[in-house]
Amino acid sequence: MRVNLPHTLGKEEVRKRMRERSHEIAGYFPPGMATIETTWPDEDQMDLVVTAVGQKINGAVEVYEDEVVIEMNLPAMLGFLRGTLEHAVRTQATKLLE
Repeated sequence: MRVNLPHTLGKEEVRKRMRERSHEIAGYFPPGMATIETTWPDEDQMDLVVTAVGQKINGAVEVYEDEVVIEMNLPAMLGFLRGTLEHAVRTQATKLLE
């Protein structure tokens, strides 16, 4: 699953906001439903692992000058939720950039 989010903030501001607010991602799920682990392998990429309902979802957030690209590798078991998850990712990720 891939979600592109255009922005006009510039890379530096997006990096700053993502680093300051990445802990909020777990709050997008009902309490106790998910855990989130994030790492920054380089300044323009945040890797994440979401564990929810017994499933691990690996993903990455790449920061570009005019967009943020979020890629998540959905397990086959969650493939039927792709559209719902894309909408949720788009909505919630936009909040991180506000």
